[in-house]
Amino acid sequence: MTGKAEFNAEEWDAVVGAPLLGATMVIAADKGGRLRETLAVARDYAAARESHDGELMSAILASAPAAAGSQRETNSEDLARAAPAALGEAITILERAATPEEVAEYKRFAYSLAQSAARAHREGGLLRRAASEISEAEQAALDAIAAVFDE
Repeated sequence: MTGKAEFNAEEWDAVVGAPLLGATMVIAADKGGRLRETLAVARDYAAARESHDGELMSAILASAPAAAGSQRETNSEDLARAAPAALGEAITILERAATPEEVAEYKRFAYSLAQSAARAHREGGLLRRAASEISEAEQAALDAIAAVFDE
């Protein structure tokens, strides 16, 4: 099993901060529902703390994600560049130190946070009629995250 001791401080910050940065990219993809989306991500992050029992994911989830991310992009264009790069860097770091199962678990966790953000607020449509669960911009952000994980 892989533990926090396998990483230096910079690597650990990258691994811990990347999933939240990916979810933030999805939240910033569309204007509406940011509070609801942020709360959904926070709720799922807390739930993950309760459900993961592996040493690596437990250590990741025990770390403060807001403090871990060193990048503070504020607009969707910056996030669209930074989040996939950060996720790719985290995966590269994990692939050197963690087991393939731990890397897969990390990818599932990071993608699930992004999906939570995308599904938390219905997009478009007058009075939510004909609204879609996930907007085109959010789907594009999810696709960018999936592409990083499929490389």
